[in-house]
Amino acid sequence: MHFLYPAFLFALVSLAIPILVHLFNFRRYQKVYFSNVQFLKQVSEQQSSRRNLKERLILAARLFALTFLVLAFARPYLNNSQTINTSTQQSVSIFVDNSYSMETLNSEGSLLDQARQKAKEIASAYGVNDRFQLLTQDFEGKHQRLLSRDEFNDAVDAVKISPQNRNLQQVVDRQQNLLGMQANSIRSIYIISDFQKNISNITPLKTDSTTKINFIQLKANELPNVAVDSVWLLSATHRPGESEKLVVRLHNYADTKAEKIPLKILINHEQKALGSYTINPRSAQNDTLSISALQAGWQHGEVTLQDNPVTFDNQFYFSFNVKQQMPVLLVDDDKPNIYLQAVFASDKFFSVKDVPAGNVDYAGLSTYPVIVLSDIKTISGGLAQQLKVYIVKGGSLVVFPAVDADLNSYKLLLQSVNAPYPVKIQTENIKVASINLQSQVFKGIFDSFPRNPDLPVVNKYYQLSKSLNSESLMALPGDNIFWASNSSGKGKVYVSAVPLNDDFSNLQRHALFLPVMFRIALLSGYDQPLFYTIGQNEAIEIPTVQTVEKQLLKLTKDSLNIIPDVRQQEGSTLIYLSDQVQQSGTYNLQKQDSTAAVLAFNDNRSESDLSYLTHTDLAKILPKSGAILQAGTGSLKNAVTDINIGLQLWKLCIILALIFLAAEILLVRYYKANKQTIFASDKVSN
Repeated sequence: MHFLYPAFLFALVSLAIPILVHLFNFRRYQKVYFSNVQFLKQVSEQQSSRRNLKERLILAARLFALTFLVLAFARPYLNNSQTINTSTQQSVSIFVDNSYSMETLNSEGSLLDQARQKAKEIASAYGVNDRFQLLTQDFEGKHQRLLSRDEFNDAVDAVKISPQNRNLQQVVDRQQNLLGMQANSIRSIYIISDFQKNISNITPLKTDSTTKINFIQLKANELPNVAVDSVWLLSATHRPGESEKLVVRLHNYADTKAEKIPLKILINHEQKALGSYTINPRSAQNDTLSISALQAGWQHGEVTLQDNPVTFDNQFYFSFNVKQQMPVLLVDDDKPNIYLQAVFASDKFFSVKDVPAGNVDYAGLSTYPVIVLSDIKTISGGLAQQLKVYIVKGGSLVVFPAVDADLNSYKLLLQSVNAPYPVKIQTENIKVASINLQSQVFKGIFDSFPRNPDLPVVNKYYQLSKSLNSESLMALPGDNIFWASNSSGKGKVYVSAVPLNDDFSNLQRHALFLPVMFRIALLSGYDQPLFYTIGQNEAIEIPTVQTVEKQLLKLTKDSLNIIPDVRQQEGSTLIYLSDQVQQSGTYNLQKQDSTAAVLAFNDNRSESDLSYLTHTDLAKILPKSGAILQAGTGSLKNAVTDINIGLQLWKLCIILALIFLAAEILLVRYYKANKQTIFASDKVSN
């Protein structure tokens, strides 16, 4: 047995006081005169014996009561395997989960309020000289320092709900990072959370063996929840006045069916669609809604659910740009291709610019969703390199080789993006054998496809190399590619086996040529995401935004202004937000007074699944030296003290002291030493 405050044991000297009182009990006797004392000797001896027994019992009760009272102040305890040296300063890191799921309620209020209280109880179990770290989901820099107990309690009171969501290993690594600097202190980690399943994949934590880790799981009531997981548009290009198809993915995270959940879509704060949906338990479904009458410009979109009582995931934001016109760049040698100009001139939505291959503005390539190369004899190395970057960043390139093409220069460009390239000319009179109706390019072109279609006639063609990643839009007999499609990076490459020349084929005059070129153009462009997730996108890539010295880009939302770190790279602009975005919604990316882009941010939907790890799961995650503390309704202070010190006996000492004090009272009041005296008096009277 050991003592937390052994100095109090000096108080055992006070045991001499009841002993002295017992030895020098100067009792005053009253004289009683008897006429005959013949029979009093025996009575006197019996009274003295009983009185001595009573006084010794009272003395023992007093000694034991005083002894256990002194021991209680000395705080005795029994060692366990985790007992620490209480004279050494301790460094304690306490993680308070403040993610959205901590807004849910139980019998004691919200889980976040309960977590704050538990954090303070843990701190109260330590000494005034110990130091504490408060950590939350925000991973704020101000929390990377140690605090006194009073400072820690003030910091805990300031914790609020956050959209951030970290996994358990990230949290422990962050805690160990600070505690690892405290070389001469005893280190302990506490994690207070509801322990949703998304916090860990149930694999053991990688921890420092010198640091003790303790879990405190808070229990929430089971609640139904439906959330919007994602949205996407079926069309890559958006034209003013045309109808758009928006696919909404709804997820029911509950074990019961969600009946008739109301949903509406707002575009620029105007309602564009309305619906009501039923979703099976623990399942997701996609629903398509139509939105129309869109004006040119950036669109601020919002999907809203009516789903109670969990409301933090009832809104989902997205943004996209409806362009007044779509720019198209035609690159040739010196003479513009009349067939391509005729195709794009047939629709005013396309704004065509034709430039010779030697005059291409490389810096402006990213402003064109689609670029068409035609009749270029030799593709220069500089142009090939810039087109490669353009494709990887998300642009679409269509290649029609020249009649007398330099095949090596074409190979240099197309091989670098893993696309088929022309190898040699084949001369034979054939027809296109088939078209790939499953390709995205041909979807929506045909109302019904004839059994014997009229397909382009070919007199000669360039044999294209084989590529594992290429898709054949049109094929020649013998499984030779006539028109290939290939993905590279974020972009697409379309390679034709024939120039737009009558000596090779009638493709440029065929009825399929215009709709195919339209589809390629409308499927093209930088596919900027409709939304981003708060806390997950370290860098946001957008088309190049040119800025001059001292000209800043900033994100604005209502009265909130954020100045991101902006870096220019080849073909795009990178924006680093560094966790500055904490509120979901749509933000304008401002370049002085103009809007360069609109970015939508949503909270992490992993918080929507309100299912939790079990005690068995936590035991698998926790290191052998760790402990799972029961939150319950009682205080954690005693549980933490038991872990740090061992089995405390001071309460037992208090109880025993009270028992012996009660025994003394009973002896004084009810133990009658003169009972035999009454018997002796009767004997005398007889």
